[in-house]
Amino acid sequence: MLTTLADASPAATASHEAHSLVGAEAADLFRRFPARPRPTAWPETSLSRDALADRLRHLELALPGPELTRRRRRRGARVLLSWLETQPEDTWQQRWLATPAATTPEKWYAFAQEWARTSGAGKPKTPEIQAGMQLLICADAIRPDLAWLLGTVSRTLRPAIRACRDPEGFARLEAAGIPMDSGARATAEALKAIVRIMVAYGGTIEDITVGDLLAMQAAASGTNETRGVRLAYHWLREQGRFPSDAPETLISFARRSGQVTPGMLVDRYHLKCQPVRDLLVDYITERQPTLDYTSLRHLSAVLAGLFWADLEKHHPGIDSLRLSAEVSTAWKARIATKTVLRRQPDGTRVEVTEPRVTAPAIKQVVRAFYLDIGQWALEEPERWGPWASSAPISEAECSVKKLEQRQKSRSDQRTRERLPVLPVLIRVAERRLNEARARLDALNAAPLGSTFTVLGESFTVPRKSQRLDGRPVSVRDDQGRRRELGSEEKRAFWAWATIEILRHTGIRIEELRELGHHSIISYKLPTTGEVIPLLQIAPSKTDQERLLLVTPELADVLSTVISRVHGADGTVPVIANYDSHERTWNPPMPLLYQWNMSGEDRRISDNTIRDGLNETLAASGLTDAAGTPLTFEPHDFRRIFITDAILNGLPPHIAQVIAGHGNINTTMGYAAIYPKDAIEAHQAFIARRRSLRPPEEYRAVTPEEWDEFVGHFERRKLALGDCGRAYGTDCVHEHACVRCPVLIVSPAERSRLVEIRGNLTARIAEAEREGWLGEIEGLSVSLAAAEEKLNQLDAQQERRDSPVFMGIPTFNQIVARTSDTEPESAER
Repeated sequence: MLTTLADASPAATASHEAHSLVGAEAADLFRRFPARPRPTAWPETSLSRDALADRLRHLELALPGPELTRRRRRRGARVLLSWLETQPEDTWQQRWLATPAATTPEKWYAFAQEWARTSGAGKPKTPEIQAGMQLLICADAIRPDLAWLLGTVSRTLRPAIRACRDPEGFARLEAAGIPMDSGARATAEALKAIVRIMVAYGGTIEDITVGDLLAMQAAASGTNETRGVRLAYHWLREQGRFPSDAPETLISFARRSGQVTPGMLVDRYHLKCQPVRDLLVDYITERQPTLDYTSLRHLSAVLAGLFWADLEKHHPGIDSLRLSAEVSTAWKARIATKTVLRRQPDGTRVEVTEPRVTAPAIKQVVRAFYLDIGQWALEEPERWGPWASSAPISEAECSVKKLEQRQKSRSDQRTRERLPVLPVLIRVAERRLNEARARLDALNAAPLGSTFTVLGESFTVPRKSQRLDGRPVSVRDDQGRRRELGSEEKRAFWAWATIEILRHTGIRIEELRELGHHSIISYKLPTTGEVIPLLQIAPSKTDQERLLLVTPELADVLSTVISRVHGADGTVPVIANYDSHERTWNPPMPLLYQWNMSGEDRRISDNTIRDGLNETLAASGLTDAAGTPLTFEPHDFRRIFITDAILNGLPPHIAQVIAGHGNINTTMGYAAIYPKDAIEAHQAFIARRRSLRPPEEYRAVTPEEWDEFVGHFERRKLALGDCGRAYGTDCVHEHACVRCPVLIVSPAERSRLVEIRGNLTARIAEAEREGWLGEIEGLSVSLAAAEEKLNQLDAQQERRDSPVFMGIPTFNQIVARTSDTEPESAER
């Protein structure tokens, strides 16, 4: 439900800042942090004409500018004061508000010029009137509102206010530290926002409140001024000027709705039948304790929007849940299709009607609504009884079996197409990152105004820099296009990091964005002292946290990410993040997926991650079977991870734990290619195990059992490295370790692996001489596995020796927590 600023802030209503639409969260912020009142009388504006003229003379001497500008200020101020004296008010502010110029920022000066011409006061020029208004503003005789200030352009107002109002405050502000990554232009915009607040509300920088900046951000909504307001807020908040419960950031200020009530969710659809509207609100409120906020919004959208609002549109006056056959049949026909806008080859958009694949799920929600009302009517007949009626939708019409089968078929096809080309995507992502870094390094080494060539491309560096550190923001390539090499390197890096982390862990995108420095844990075995690296995945879809074993490749990626995001003190910045699904703010955390934009540390968005993947795919040139460019979604890596793990011998129930699925059938749905008999055999095994498992096993773990669990990690040491199989699982490859995909080969044992490869080669030669064909087949499999593991070791060493990984800390240096005791919430 949208609320106007006028509803949220009385102070803002008094001015002309109530044109922005803000969400419920913003409205709550306006109630908690109101802007300062804007009175119409204060000492400076209550001065007499002679006293104010004397003040202006002294003030004019302190303002910067040549003599021509000084003469313009004096002449313009005299004309404005004479014009304002014609208004029948007591103070200069009241007289200003009484003129039409106060609400007309565009060409406001025309009103004063017209009065001067008709009254015989001369023909003042526009620059004179504008300079005179600036002098009155600096004297604090007039305080235009924020809307007026945003609608006028003045390049000299900021230095003038700084010189006459609060020079010490501006000096302290800049001495406290200007955000270096914001650039000179963004910093100037932030200072301009601060100046406008001082003009509109009076006082100095020390007097600026949270409410002032909220009102400024709302007034600037939809303009290019919002960046400066956000940076000004961040700048002042970092210096401790605001209370601790002030909002962390003003990013997406107007779009953050927060969690709203069921009544507000239903009222989005403007239902005409009040009794049915109240019923839907009661029903959704009753369901609220068992649903997350995303599901609650979906429930209101289906019942209030797709169901009842649609019925009211096509059957005006309907007021009963007892639907006739004709009405229900017509609604089912309408809900089976939807109208969407499709872009045509010529760029135009046309409306296209297509089947609605979620129609069975929508019918299921409506049928559940009727059944719940009928069931609750038996328990509370006075409340629900009048609305109880038979459901107009049968159980067969709600079947989603075909929908699930089609979804499974599409998912399997996507996995089959993308699993073979994943190595290509990995190589392209690493190549793009190396090339982007090479361009950026060449730019940083090139002087301003020069031309440099790198990777066969020529770039021209601008003569001036907009950044405070003197480095250029953008360059021009040999085709004249403007390119920001720093931004290109950022996108290439996070695309590479996303691909690497997702393919090594199989986590969801929301879990990826919630990875923090504290998610990296090192557990030390109490007996041997061996460090086991673990990655803690925060609860997301299933509200279940889990621990994943960190492979050496994943440790390298996490080290690189932490080296990039940590601050000057070596710690990862703690930032606030807004959960767009639950419409709530999470506690500030040292998130890994963050970057600095306009001087403010921000969480990287879902769209940015997807854009990085799309750019990498475009550079790879990969296509599907139809020849169209191949697309990757973050969830595709999850399907690929699970499918690849099961194909390489990982038991499905272990894959279920790693993936964080609540049901093993969900895990099996992710496996795109797997023998049917193996699936059935494993499901039978799980059923037998669950039926035979005694209830005594569901109890607290004893010290002996914990020692046995720790002993699993002690016994996994092998001649070639470590066995990475999960606890409680047997070796499915009968200790054929060279062939095993979960063997983690130690770089120190490379010579032993080379010796094994030589021995296998000799044995294959012997088998070929003797004609042992069966022996040749088995030995060839082992030889291929040994070659693959040697290639993996060589690739790891090459990455560590390359410039990309130079100076990257080891895993022991990046872990946020070290545990020597039993993890309380670890999966055992």
